[in-house]
Amino acid sequence: MPSNPTPVVEEKPVAESVETGSAEPREHVHAALTRTSTGNEDLRELESGLDSLQSDTVRKHRIDWTRILLPIAALVVLVLIWQFYVSLGLKRRDQVPGPLDVLNQMGVLWGEGKVQESVWTSLQRGIVGFVISVAIATPVGLLLAQVAPLRRAFGPLISGLQVLPSVAWVPAAIIWFGLTDATVYFVVFMGAIPSIINGLISGVDQIPPQYRRVGTVLGASRLQMALQVILPAALPGYLGGLKQGWAFSWRSLMAAEIIAVGGTIGFGLGSLLDQGRQLSDMAVVMAAILLILAVGILIELLVFGPIEKRLLRRRGLLAGSTR
Repeated sequence: MPSNPTPVVEEKPVAESVETGSAEPREHVHAALTRTSTGNEDLRELESGLDSLQSDTVRKHRIDWTRILLPIAALVVLVLIWQFYVSLGLKRRDQVPGPLDVLNQMGVLWGEGKVQESVWTSLQRGIVGFVISVAIATPVGLLLAQVAPLRRAFGPLISGLQVLPSVAWVPAAIIWFGLTDATVYFVVFMGAIPSIINGLISGVDQIPPQYRRVGTVLGASRLQMALQVILPAALPGYLGGLKQGWAFSWRSLMAAEIIAVGGTIGFGLGSLLDQGRQLSDMAVVMAAILLILAVGILIELLVFGPIEKRLLRRRGLLAGSTR
């Protein structure tokens, strides 16, 4: 007898759902698995990207020798160009001294104690005057940035004072305060305060309006809004104003020390520069100029440079910066 054929059971491409127990087509399961595997790949790519960013941040913390070697190389090139020009003999050596002549004169001034005295006097005046300027300009800048009528009234005056050369204040300061340190500090204030105020106002103008809305929703008072929301958010512009304020205060200080000589005013770098002019000693003049330049560069490298770099790093902007 013929054997009964085994019944063929048609298998349906089904998969039991773990959650509902219902049967789903195999194609749906394959699509779900594909989405899961694709999601895992995306997660792996995201993790590798984060690891790459973290490794880049770690590499940024390493010492970048180009920041040291490139300035030194540029300085060497400038000194060589200077020496080459002197060797051409186009000007007399008493009018254009060479690098070695200036270096020897610097050694003489150091032995006499004039370098130490002038640098310390000017640096002390500059720092004290700048700190007082910051203490005055910061609340004034916040007030002008927050109150529109005050800004419309005094904003043009502040901008005009910033444009006005600070050396123009020296004769008036001498008449008002005489040949005293008050004359020097007044000129420094008039040079630094307008720049700091305008820098802070510019930083406040760049704050997104959502910051103020969040502060209002959280119930911040006007003082808390100014100190805890607006001022931190305006730090980039504020820092730019501080750098410009220091530059203006340092230049104002040199102008005041050159013009206001005598009385109870101490011996600063501007006084050293004026002394070289009176003696027609170009080596002293060049030495004073190099000292003024060196102090300005050191303040930038030791104070403002690290602060700006830290600010950029905290805001995630250092990777795209050339600092």
